[in-house]
Amino acid sequence: MGSFFRLIPYVLPHRRLFILSAVFGLGVALLWGANLSVAFPIVKVLLQGQSLQQYADQEADWYRGEIAAKTSRLDSLGAEELKERARMQGKIAEQTGMLRRLNWVRGKVLPHLPQDAFDTMALVLLLLMVGTLLKGVGIFIQDVLVGSAVEKSIRGVREACFEHCLSLDYQTLTNEGTAPLMARFTNDFTVMANGLKLMGGKVIREPLKAMTCVAMAFLVNWQLTLMSLLFVPVFGLVFYRYGKALKAASHRMMESMSRIYETLAESFHALKIIIAFNGADRQKDKFRRENREYYHKAMQVVKVDSLTNPTTELLGLAALCVALLPGAYLVLRGTRGIWDIRLTTEVMDVARLSLLYAFLAGTIDPIRKLSSVYSRLKRASAATDRIFELMDRRPRVAAPQLPQQIERCHRSIEFRNVSFRYDGQSEEAPEAISKINLLVEAGEVLALVGGNGSGKSTLVHLLPRLFDPIEGSIRIDGIDIREVDPVELRKQIGIVTQEPLLFDDTVFENIRFGRPEATRDEVLEAAGRALVNEFVEQFPDGYDTIVGEHGGRLSGGQRQRITLARAILRDPAILILDEATSAIDATSEDKILEVLAGFVQGRTVLMITHSLAPSVLKLVTRVVVMDSGRIIATGRHEDLLQSCPTYRQAYYSRIHVDSDAA
Repeated sequence: MGSFFRLIPYVLPHRRLFILSAVFGLGVALLWGANLSVAFPIVKVLLQGQSLQQYADQEADWYRGEIAAKTSRLDSLGAEELKERARMQGKIAEQTGMLRRLNWVRGKVLPHLPQDAFDTMALVLLLLMVGTLLKGVGIFIQDVLVGSAVEKSIRGVREACFEHCLSLDYQTLTNEGTAPLMARFTNDFTVMANGLKLMGGKVIREPLKAMTCVAMAFLVNWQLTLMSLLFVPVFGLVFYRYGKALKAASHRMMESMSRIYETLAESFHALKIIIAFNGADRQKDKFRRENREYYHKAMQVVKVDSLTNPTTELLGLAALCVALLPGAYLVLRGTRGIWDIRLTTEVMDVARLSLLYAFLAGTIDPIRKLSSVYSRLKRASAATDRIFELMDRRPRVAAPQLPQQIERCHRSIEFRNVSFRYDGQSEEAPEAISKINLLVEAGEVLALVGGNGSGKSTLVHLLPRLFDPIEGSIRIDGIDIREVDPVELRKQIGIVTQEPLLFDDTVFENIRFGRPEATRDEVLEAAGRALVNEFVEQFPDGYDTIVGEHGGRLSGGQRQRITLARAILRDPAILILDEATSAIDATSEDKILEVLAGFVQGRTVLMITHSLAPSVLKLVTRVVVMDSGRIIATGRHEDLLQSCPTYRQAYYSRIHVDSDAA
């Protein structure tokens, strides 16, 4: 349960609700014990035909006789028998106190109770009904209070976890995967919340009920009750063994659930491909395999969990028998002890033994409930471990403790001996980029060209610190970007990606995402410069039109123009264009290039492109050719056609492709 201690900072702000719920839990426990105590008057009235007043008179006579006998015994003891005299005086004081309390009940309570046996039974049952009603109300209030406190606490954990995820670097999150992250934020949080509700509810209420019954059983006969507690260490050992097995099995089950989420996310994201390539059967098989794997993992939890209840009941019944068999012997034989061992101060009758049985049996129900709670707590503990494993991950891209101030880029961007390798790549595998040295003057429009896997995207993604190089440094105006606060660094960088990334929000809000503090006029100006108004005006809701999930209600060109407007609104000093026009039609490409022609003026631009059309080359001041993670050539387009065979081949191959397409 150690992982639950990490929830304390999130629970403490709501401690008043938990404390109040514990008070109601204590009230429920006391009512539970009070309801069980009706076994005594029921047996007295029904089985022994004795009214409560008659029983109280009989008990008072017995106490008076015992006090008189002990007083006579005390008087006969010599002055030198100090230890025995002290013991006898203690007994007399104890029984005198019991007699005083009994006389108070006889004088204040019993006169108001009915003398008739049937009327007494009716009253006892009425009190039982009232007690049960009050207990139910207490349980309801406690569960509501706990539910409110838990939901508030979980809300805090969920928000903290999400904030932490967004503070992690891009590589860490992509390695984790969207589906496993979603599994943590849905399934794991639900399991953890259920466990926390149990801890605030049943884990408090049921032990209090059991302790109340044990305390009352001690008042009836402490010797016999103590014998039943001999099984407590056995209970502890069983729960410890089951708990370890349950937590391990639950952890494996949740990992399997993450893979189911992954299969679902992959299938729904690639739905077009699945339908177009008749891949439904393949995905069904994959889902079926993962679902069966989850079934096997879940059955391991079910098997261990299923052993808990019968084991608990068996041990509880054994503990009950250990106390009741000697008790039955004392009642049936009319004696006070067994084998010269005194087990009771007075001869027990059926009513007192029934009361002891009721209290000891009353401990079994809370223990049985706790056994099922225990298994769910172990599952919640495993879920909590998984959540805090994520929250314990430290970002590899972190802000320096004493960040340097950086001005708007006005001199240069320099890559000095930069190398990078992705997680999971072996040391023998080539680096994604290796020993890159590149100086980009402010105001340049640099085109990065090369085949797939040549390292173009990796290189530009290092600039906004989506991840950091494993070797070398990147400097803006001479300042290492690792010495700058990432938030301040990214304020002067705008990115337009190959796949337009939009949120399920309005056109207006998707554009304003580039600069949340922008006014409406500034957003509309940026939209106009990106030619967004050409198609938005056709929508009934205009800029308040919801674009749908991933912008699915818009065409590719429309989505790309919105992302370009987002970058324009940011007014970046450095603009990264990662295949910004490769996934759209020729008409949309021409419009976007027209916008870019005016927007790139006075900015430093890194453009990844496969298109070497004249309209693109008009924007470019220099071309960098990459291959296998290295720069193999750099220069003007005309010079590279003469000096770089790789560039020349790529250029003329692209020209032929464009000609054939035309």
